[in-house]
Amino acid sequence: MKKTNRFNFPFFLLVVFLSFALQAQKDVFQELEELAIIDQKRMVPMRDGIRLATDIYRPKGVEKVPIIFSRTPYNFNSWSDGEQRTRTAKTALKMIKRGYAYVVQNERGRYYSEGEWDILGVPLTDGYDSFSWMKDQEWSNGKIGTLGCSSTAEWQMAVAALDHPSHAAMVPQGFGAGVGRVGSFYEQGNWYRGGAEQLLFFSWLYGVEHDKFKPRIPAGATQEDLIRISRFYDLAPENPKIDMKEALSHLPLQDILQNIHGKKEIFDKMVRRKPNDADWYKGGLYHDDMEIGVPSFWFASWYDVSISPNIALFNHVRANTKDPKIRDDQYLVIAPVLHCSYTRATENTVVGERNVGDARLDYDTQIYAWFDFWLKGDENNFKENTPRIQYYTMGSNKWQSAEEWPPKKAKLTTYYLNSKGNANSLYGDGSLSTIKPGKENAPDTFRYDPLNPVSSYGGNVCCTGNAVKGGAFDQQRMETRNDILVYTTEPLKKGVELSGFIESTLYVSSDAKDTDFTIKLVDVYPDGRAYNLDETIQRARYREGYEKEVFMKKGEVYKVDLTPMATSNYFEKGHRIRIEISSSNFPRFSRNLNTGGNNYDEKESVIATNSIHHSKAHLSQIRLPLIAD
Repeated sequence: MKKTNRFNFPFFLLVVFLSFALQAQKDVFQELEELAIIDQKRMVPMRDGIRLATDIYRPKGVEKVPIIFSRTPYNFNSWSDGEQRTRTAKTALKMIKRGYAYVVQNERGRYYSEGEWDILGVPLTDGYDSFSWMKDQEWSNGKIGTLGCSSTAEWQMAVAALDHPSHAAMVPQGFGAGVGRVGSFYEQGNWYRGGAEQLLFFSWLYGVEHDKFKPRIPAGATQEDLIRISRFYDLAPENPKIDMKEALSHLPLQDILQNIHGKKEIFDKMVRRKPNDADWYKGGLYHDDMEIGVPSFWFASWYDVSISPNIALFNHVRANTKDPKIRDDQYLVIAPVLHCSYTRATENTVVGERNVGDARLDYDTQIYAWFDFWLKGDENNFKENTPRIQYYTMGSNKWQSAEEWPPKKAKLTTYYLNSKGNANSLYGDGSLSTIKPGKENAPDTFRYDPLNPVSSYGGNVCCTGNAVKGGAFDQQRMETRNDILVYTTEPLKKGVELSGFIESTLYVSSDAKDTDFTIKLVDVYPDGRAYNLDETIQRARYREGYEKEVFMKKGEVYKVDLTPMATSNYFEKGHRIRIEISSSNFPRFSRNLNTGGNNYDEKESVIATNSIHHSKAHLSQIRLPLIAD
């Protein structure tokens, strides 16, 4: 048989692409070695003797430099393969070229750092001790800025409350999991929303927590030993890939990680904590009785998991910090993207399946101008040139600015829920109007079955694997369910901007002792497309606060105020404003099994018949911060 040579052109292109990629990666490290003094695996001592693995990159030929510091639970071993290695090198090179030392450190118990890990590590001591060590180095100018997104940001607020004299400025991005309690929000680091568990940490812990039997470096290992070992042993675990959507469906909640063979010690203790448990106040979360004394440049995003408490924290610092200068040294950016996706905005930014236009912003220029101002003392007029709040308005697809949030021009406008008792589904008669109901109307009633919950479709999510895809998606298919109540305005006669916090009050009843109520804000296009903007939930037993549980009685009507939502969206002429109400949004939030029990240790559920009341006596409503054209 005659042999033939077949040229595989796609394979050739892949080889060429990988060759260029590897060469580019090599160039990054080569350039970094030319410009920087690289000091890896320095073991920085904490007050209790534990040492934390730290890599230092500082410019050659400079005696004293300011420091940008990132502290993280994630792997930054520069001898490992992959994106994280290149990202660390690129970040270090960028900072070196701008005249900064870059210091990156693993939390205790992570990779080469000694000790035992817990979520957020022990930031109140370890962060402070690391600042003290860095400012005492002969090459440090004594000024330290902190930078990072998500778990590399969340520890910054609690440490900022300690007001270390060298902590000169911070840039927390996507920082919600570091916020415990602020105002009416008792999220406890994104574990809860309205008293219902957010399941993102159930998924996240499976992917990141190291096993208790992991390989451990002997105590007292030298820097030389650690550098050598790190070339061969990355210490990065990789759990088997699983269907997280299926995994999160397991009952009881407390056995989810055990069921997928995940490490569960941290999870086991957290899953039993109630929203106001004393243990939430012992770790590294920031709470609103703590004083922040550091100039801060905050970054949030409309489709992140905790946009409302993030903005609430910014407002809290602006209004309550004792030092008026620190109050004035707070700035905020809100982008129309998913969690930590700021730089992924393009000239046609698509979040979920909705195109929100050109959402690009020159983040690097602003962030380094901020650090230059505070760490180098540059007179670059950052404060004069930078708006207090920069926020992106979807729909009109433009960046805007404001001095406060909500913007001063926004006026809360109350829309009342109404129907003839049949608001079930998209095909019901639910309406939203500024006119109060003038008579006793029949309530809207639906059955909530925890074993057939409303599926999460898009939304403000993070870290749930394949369980939930975040962003804006057309909700029409979801709205055909009878266990979703749909209330919609008439088509708008002229366009209107909605920017601010969205407040909602529902009057509810149920034949169950406890259940949940969910609400979702939606922009409805003339062709019927219905894009979700934000969502929230409230567990009924916590309707009077998180210090106590108050169960419902059949036949009684209760007032429920849901935690505020937040967004900025322009509803064009002909669009309609819609809200959806139900009792589940799963697996974005855990299912309430309706029994009145602990919920986390239960397998059996009951079906609840739930009602929303809207009448002269029960003014169920949503309050929208509108800015008229």
